[in-house]
Amino acid sequence: MTIRSILVANRGEIAVRIIKAAKALGIRTVQVHSAADADMLAVKLADEAIDIGSPAPKKSYLNIEAVVNAAKAAGVDAVHPGYGFLSENADFADAVEAAGLVFIGPKGDAIRLLGDKVAARAVAAKAGVPTVPGSAGRLATIEEARAVAAKTGFPIMIKAAAGGGGRGIRIAADLADLERHFPQASAEALAAFGDGGLYLEKVITKARHVEVQILGDGTNFVHCFERECSLQRRRQKVWEEAPSFLLPAEVRAKLCDSAVALAREVAYRGAGTVEYLYDETTREFYFIEVNTRIQVEHPVTEMITGIDLVSEMIRVAGGAPLSISQADVEAFGHAIECRINAEDPAKAFMPAPGTISRLVVPEGEGIRFDTMLYEGYTIPPFYDSLVGKLIVWAETREACLERLRQALSGLVIEGIPTTIPLHLALASDASVARGAFDTRFLERWLETEFAAKTGATAEVA
Repeated sequence: MTIRSILVANRGEIAVRIIKAAKALGIRTVQVHSAADADMLAVKLADEAIDIGSPAPKKSYLNIEAVVNAAKAAGVDAVHPGYGFLSENADFADAVEAAGLVFIGPKGDAIRLLGDKVAARAVAAKAGVPTVPGSAGRLATIEEARAVAAKTGFPIMIKAAAGGGGRGIRIAADLADLERHFPQASAEALAAFGDGGLYLEKVITKARHVEVQILGDGTNFVHCFERECSLQRRRQKVWEEAPSFLLPAEVRAKLCDSAVALAREVAYRGAGTVEYLYDETTREFYFIEVNTRIQVEHPVTEMITGIDLVSEMIRVAGGAPLSISQADVEAFGHAIECRINAEDPAKAFMPAPGTISRLVVPEGEGIRFDTMLYEGYTIPPFYDSLVGKLIVWAETREACLERLRQALSGLVIEGIPTTIPLHLALASDASVARGAFDTRFLERWLETEFAAKTGATAEVA
């Protein structure tokens, strides 16, 4: 079917991004919002807006019945979930389809399969994708965990079978750590995802986090190359790049081909991301998980390929085949994205909602700012602190870093503290310029380099 109207089941900058893509396709948009978000930018840009409940996410953005009822009342053809909230909820995808609407993303069965990280590891192995050594399935008891640890050795990572975002994860350096952290991780996973299931993975020391963007229509599948996402704080990405600049060409080819093989194994539909750990010493990569949605960092892929991933998601959901083949996908230059959060990096990244008194967005070739902000807007305290993403492209990584420094210096957000100073410091750091970092680099750097330069308060984990 041709999609003529979409309900956006999300908020913030991703809701704005979806609305802009839909408008470019001539599609009517309906924005749902909580009582706290009545004046957000997405509401102002949409053709229609519907209040679905109180500020608490469980009573609004996570309320499947409220969102589906709003979609039916608005008479839309389809629902786009964005990222976060209900985007990887298989029951929500099923409820949308049961209401006679199109879910812009994979089918519920695919979300359910790939959302369980243990099941996803099995799918990856079947598709010939290497996985991190660890447990073959879910672990029901600490005795089973001890047996796996004895085989793989320490350090070992305890991980939640469901969910993501760094929750339900602990690292055990020895058997005592394993026995202490195993019940803690299970309890955290149960509270966060309603599923306390755990599995174990060997810790890859000095690993880089590399992920591959995939697109599929259920029959045809392509990759749009990879992204480097190793700069993380508390397992949350802070800065992303495309491509992964130190990846050997032969490894890149194998990595991207493996992601397509996995997509083919599950007849994937829509946009998704296959995430890996890359061991720079051995040049080996290992599957971590699949994110069955659009990613926060998708703009860096769009900048190097020229492919509008959100528009492609919409087209495919409407039944159209992919508009591109693998031969059509080429990468040009280098792109970096900085996540701009309403947080004070000098005070242990304390969230800092408030009113935007002044906003100046840099302009020019190779500069893009995806945001939810406008002057006079008051950021509510109930949601994620991400307020925008500054994305910069240039022909080389060196030129991209220089353009990024200029763009960050020109980005003015007054009224609240933001993480702009953090990104300016990273963009000027010699180790970052050399690409000499791994997934643990940023936390070490924050305690030493950044603290010394800014007097930032040391964070207590």
